[in-house]
Amino acid sequence: MADWGPVLIGVILFVLLTPGLLFQMPGHNRLVDFGGMKTNGKAIAVHTLIFFTLYAILIVAVHVHIYTG
Repeated sequence: MADWGPVLIGVILFVLLTPGLLFQMPGHNRLVDFGGMKTNGKAIAVHTLIFFTLYAILIVAVHVHIYTG
């Protein structure tokens, strides 16, 4: 049986936390910009840390597993 939990969680978080898609923190004009579709280096670093933190919590602490087969 394949464990698809980490793959699906990673893809979903990657799409949702893409800087500029839904929100960007820090933004160009404010602390948080919504739907700007523009990014900068600081936003990429912040979103990377948020991604890693949420991914680690969901996979290691909560034990999200989705088995197929």
